[in-house]
Amino acid sequence: MRVLSKVGGSDLVDLLARVAAKDRAAFADLYAATSSKLLGVILRILQRRSLSEEVLQEVYVKIWERAADYNPAKGSPIGWLATIARNRALDEVRRKNPQSIEDTPEALDVMSDTLDQLSLMEQSEDLNRLVACLDKLEGNRREIVVLAYCYGLSREDLSRRYSAPVPTIKTWLHRSLAQLRTCLSQ
Repeated sequence: MRVLSKVGGSDLVDLLARVAAKDRAAFADLYAATSSKLLGVILRILQRRSLSEEVLQEVYVKIWERAADYNPAKGSPIGWLATIARNRALDEVRRKNPQSIEDTPEALDVMSDTLDQLSLMEQSEDLNRLVACLDKLEGNRREIVVLAYCYGLSREDLSRRYSAPVPTIKTWLHRSLAQLRTCLSQ
């Protein structure tokens, strides 16, 4: 592998063309020339070096697989590479489940095991008011609201369950929430 101190756009175009032909030496040169830039792009999005380095490896796998897709007429090679890195980092943000304490700093804010009696009483009163207002909803609207907002059923799920069109379910939910809002504000 030759050391690439300054690689211009035409050099990257050539390297990508060779990578598209599955030239391993060209791939190593491409990595050496662009990895620090792409790591910077990923790191700005993910904020964690270890995760960014993992994503960078995935980016280079994708570059190896898709190098033939690069079209110099559509943009610069570094722009194309950075777009792949950016998109992969954003995918990671979207799909990421918290896996470490760094991902969930709010986990350090542990609530006290014993709430003071005033807070418990206020919560109990609010809950009683909500239950009373839910009981005032007509027909099966109470159940629909509870299934949607407590159990996360979608409008489509509710539509199938109650044999009603999705727009009707949407209207029922909208009206029920308005009725609850009015009831709770009294």
